[in-house]
Amino acid sequence: MMRRFVQGLCTMVAGLTGCALLMTASPAEAQEIQLTGPLAGAPAVRKLRLHREGRFEVAPGASFTLLDEYRRTIMPGMRLTYHLTDWLGIGAWGGYGFQYNTGLTDELQRVAIDQRACTSRPFTKACRLTAVNLTRGDLTEDQLGKIQWVAAPQVTFVPFRGKLALFAELFVDTDVNFFVGPAVIGVQERKDCGTENGCSEASSFGLASRLAFAPTFGLGLNFYPGDFLGLGVEWRGLPFSWNTSGFDNGGFGTDEAFPDNKVNDKDREFHFTSMVTVSVSIQFPTAIKTTE
Repeated sequence: MMRRFVQGLCTMVAGLTGCALLMTASPAEAQEIQLTGPLAGAPAVRKLRLHREGRFEVAPGASFTLLDEYRRTIMPGMRLTYHLTDWLGIGAWGGYGFQYNTGLTDELQRVAIDQRACTSRPFTKACRLTAVNLTRGDLTEDQLGKIQWVAAPQVTFVPFRGKLALFAELFVDTDVNFFVGPAVIGVQERKDCGTENGCSEASSFGLASRLAFAPTFGLGLNFYPGDFLGLGVEWRGLPFSWNTSGFDNGGFGTDEAFPDNKVNDKDREFHFTSMVTVSVSIQFPTAIKTTE
């Protein structure tokens, strides 16, 4: 009995010792695999189509402003870009704006201007209380701001590219680009009044042009159905301050946040102007490059 007990104890101790040895950490080793055969030294991608590298791009299009208060802008324009590499380009974008009224402007014109007839009855209380902020004529011609034109040099980055599949049958080259740069904006706003003349006379209403400066940035999605032809859509931001309404918004009191019976630069308010652009692009030279 004693001999069997000692043999069993030795067997258990040997088993535990073996498990401990197996669980002991040992340094990991990796073996380098040398690729042989026809794929040896091959690049990750073969015959990559370079739609941008070394090409000059001309992209006419049209831009549309979003979330406008009083006047919407349609801006035909063009983007010119030279692509130093397939992922980096330098160029410029610009356009000329045409406006049409929002529903709010039409309602203001109908209720606050036409129905009140302040041209023939300027002495009434309603007309006297709003004489500084509402013209007696046409809102769009006398006081509402508008974007006349925009010109913006910009740098374009293309970090993502690939193919887009439609129903697993139609494939088209696609890329996503980001752009950033400074913008010069031609703006028309209500002209200054209140320093030498009052802001309630009919002569104090009217538009004056000025230049505004702002950063511009955004992103675009581009499709290439052909070697030298592309289609694109992009979103652009233009944050800057201007007086879209022509109202006396500030200039007096704490932080100049109260009306001062004057219309000038203190009445400009910050607006994050957003635009969507659709365009057709043509690349030169028309022959496309491909990688090995």
